[in-house]
Amino acid sequence: MPRCATLWAHAWSGGRLVADPKRALDLALGVPALVLSLPVQAVVALAVRWRLGSPVLFRQQRPGLHGEPFTMMKFRTMVDPDPSSGLVTDEERLTAFGALLRSTSLDELPALIHVVRGQMSLVGPRPLLMRYLHMYTPEQALRHEVRPGLTGLAQVNGRNATTWERRLALDVEYVEARSLALDLRIIGRTIAAVLTRRGVTGEGTATMTEFAGHASIASSARRGHP
Repeated sequence: MPRCATLWAHAWSGGRLVADPKRALDLALGVPALVLSLPVQAVVALAVRWRLGSPVLFRQQRPGLHGEPFTMMKFRTMVDPDPSSGLVTDEERLTAFGALLRSTSLDELPALIHVVRGQMSLVGPRPLLMRYLHMYTPEQALRHEVRPGLTGLAQVNGRNATTWERRLALDVEYVEARSLALDLRIIGRTIAAVLTRRGVTGEGTATMTEFAGHASIASSARRGHP
């Protein structure tokens, strides 16, 4: 390992020194990315405040390493629910401005702080919802054996447009085959996916269909997905 990478590998993480090449990569790329993105984040924050109001940030508990919860932050992209105005579903609440933030992944920029803190990694299975934890099969639950990522193998193979069965299988495939070389390839493919805005939405939804355990997989099979 190059000397600079070795130095990064002994970086601060969660209050202790670690010797972890993957963590070194997260810090070597994540810290500069966070610093360089601050002016962009400031502009986006002002735009969110103007277009959507307060709060600017969306906060929600998500499962981290070994399923331990942490509060994930991203820029808000939806208006508040308002049944009297017909704003109930994600599709109804997602504004054109919010859709732009999502398609360009600008809404994800605040999550870089989680990479620096060690709560997330640049690459890994995306942190889904806490309520999904009990729905996974033992094999699918392997996705929590690594830190969740800003991007992952599933995100460069369909993003939100793929099925739950394939998405979770790709998460497990990443866990079993993870390496620095794979991370770098995924990062490169992620940049291409963001530039082309591929797979931002699922079939008939603003983001992705709700996961319902085996029911989600059975539903995908009935629709003829591979």
